[in-house]
Amino acid sequence: MKQTLGIALLAALPLLAKEPPAVQRLDESAVVLSEIMGTPDKGIPQDLMEKAHCVVVVPGLKKGAFIVGGKYGKGFLSCRHIGRAGWSAPAAIRVEGGSVGFQIGGSETDVVMLVMNESGSKKLLNSQFTLGGEGSVAAGPVGRTATADTDAFMRAEILSWSRSRGVFAGISLQGATLRQDMEENETLYGKRLTTEEVVHKSTPPAAAARLMTLLTRFSPREKSGD
Repeated sequence: MKQTLGIALLAALPLLAKEPPAVQRLDESAVVLSEIMGTPDKGIPQDLMEKAHCVVVVPGLKKGAFIVGGKYGKGFLSCRHIGRAGWSAPAAIRVEGGSVGFQIGGSETDVVMLVMNESGSKKLLNSQFTLGGEGSVAAGPVGRTATADTDAFMRAEILSWSRSRGVFAGISLQGATLRQDMEENETLYGKRLTTEEVVHKSTPPAAAARLMTLLTRFSPREKSGD
């Protein structure tokens, strides 16, 4: 009897040890950011990363969701601290809706967004807002030599990129809605928190350590320029 019980407990250990989806998604977000910024000739220009007020990472969006509509995916955003170095605790967000520009192929698509000014970052902290509606968005440039000196990049509040099947490119997410995800925040922080409460008042959970380290490594500046 004892032997049977012991075998059953051993079999259940992998299930007990499995991390919540929110924690797994933090790890996936860190991997996406690391791989994209680790290839400067094909990734996000460093000068744009240094100027960004906030970063949004949405790993592994499913192709089927782009075609049939509905919830596209979940990810996290982090914003610079005001008046001191470092980045805020990551707040969970959902990306929903959007135009046919979302249909970019591949079984899974990673999305990264940079919020380039204070106006955009304030909108990002709302419970929800629509890209191209409340917040202007443009496809971001790719590569080491690309710079933000064109009118499109200077005017856009948000620049966005996608990666599918190893191909990394700018993409315009017109019509997509970003919503706060208080349920995921509760998983990470122990209580239901708004995006603003996470960004301005919360300490990053241990599960976010790798993502926070990467944000500091790739964009350590105290504050960004407008």
